[in-house]
Amino acid sequence: MAGKKSEERTHAEELGGRIGETVRLAGWVHDTRVLGSISFVVLRDGSGKCQVTATRGKVPDGVMKLIESLRQEDVIAVTGKVAKSKEARAGFEIIPEKIEVVNKSGTPLPLDPRAVTKANMDTQLDWRVLYMRTDEARAVFRIQSQVLRSFRDFLIDRGYLEIQPPVIIASASEGGADLFSLKYFEKTAYLAQSPQLYKQMCALAFEKVFTILPVFRAEKFDQPTHLNELRQMDIEQAFATDEDVIKVLEECFEQMLKDVKKNCAEELKVLDREDLKIPKLPLRRVTYDEVIKLLQKAGEKIKWGDDFSKTQEKLMMKLVGDEAFILKDWPTEIKAFYAMPDEENPKLCHAFDLIYNGLEICSGTQRIHIPELLIKQLRSKGLNPDDFKSYIDCFRYGSPAHSGWSIGLERITMQITGKSNIREVTMFPRDRNRITP
Repeated sequence: MAGKKSEERTHAEELGGRIGETVRLAGWVHDTRVLGSISFVVLRDGSGKCQVTATRGKVPDGVMKLIESLRQEDVIAVTGKVAKSKEARAGFEIIPEKIEVVNKSGTPLPLDPRAVTKANMDTQLDWRVLYMRTDEARAVFRIQSQVLRSFRDFLIDRGYLEIQPPVIIASASEGGADLFSLKYFEKTAYLAQSPQLYKQMCALAFEKVFTILPVFRAEKFDQPTHLNELRQMDIEQAFATDEDVIKVLEECFEQMLKDVKKNCAEELKVLDREDLKIPKLPLRRVTYDEVIKLLQKAGEKIKWGDDFSKTQEKLMMKLVGDEAFILKDWPTEIKAFYAMPDEENPKLCHAFDLIYNGLEICSGTQRIHIPELLIKQLRSKGLNPDDFKSYIDCFRYGSPAHSGWSIGLERITMQITGKSNIREVTMFPRDRNRITP
């Protein structure tokens, strides 16, 4: 039997251009107020909110009575006329002719989408379906969506090809033992830590590639900046040094922030982030050695060859004096096996990070494209080159120098939105304690 055809539906964001017209909206009851002879319903749909105003004597009695029975998060459909209003926040309201209850909501709500009282983190995560209806969450994830769109548009406009690397792999992408293993028929496979090896292979064919995909880290994180499943935004480019792709990085980074500021003004306002600053290019380059000395001078217990703690990343922003900067020329021994050592000083490698508002949001390197050097570096990291044979063989048949980087989607969203915990900017976080919802 054929399904019933839906009536034409108008969304809240369209109403400003429909004054005087009769429209049909559908959404959730965000709030109600019944004040004797006049009642108000705030209806929320995916595009925003609108006010429905029912005055006794001007609307059918059945509508007045039905409004009295409505509860928060009931799903309703409203047919009525769009009218100008001095009292309504948007400057217009709906005078209802008909209201239908599509589905009733359970009560009491475990989380109030009006956020009259802000829910704690566990409640936000347990009741994601309700939290994502709050103004705060809607602002965060619309900004995140804009970041993704800007990243993709920026690279497509510059001739990069979007690729789809696998997330089931045969061996570690970056070395180490912190992988999730799974039974793959008669073999053991792993969830990818990174698309690293595959995006390099693709760059050797298409020259300029990018990808957006989930990656997995089986580390027992319990920190506000780490997750076990995260989204990366990566590029890889052939015939390119580290400085070549740093230039792409800073221009892409600038464009993402510009687009958020331009297209997400209302969302930034909700989050009290209207003062989002756009960095001036080129971003300042600071060497690892310079930062170590700055931290030591500031009293930090750190020596050359150590990685930085999150506290030290925050401190280095103050010491360097820039909200965003490139940290480069890292010690070879603390970077991945595929990082190209410096030709004049092999203790250093062509590696870099982008530090933004005191947090590393991106890392990258120039890659080793010489098989013999790659084998040497694998062995120096305690890895067996035989486990990487197909990867190493890729560079035996015409491999130019190539470089790339990866931005953490959740981390850049954190820094743009001013959130202090990465779980707040992840739709469905996965950490050692949480795999639901």
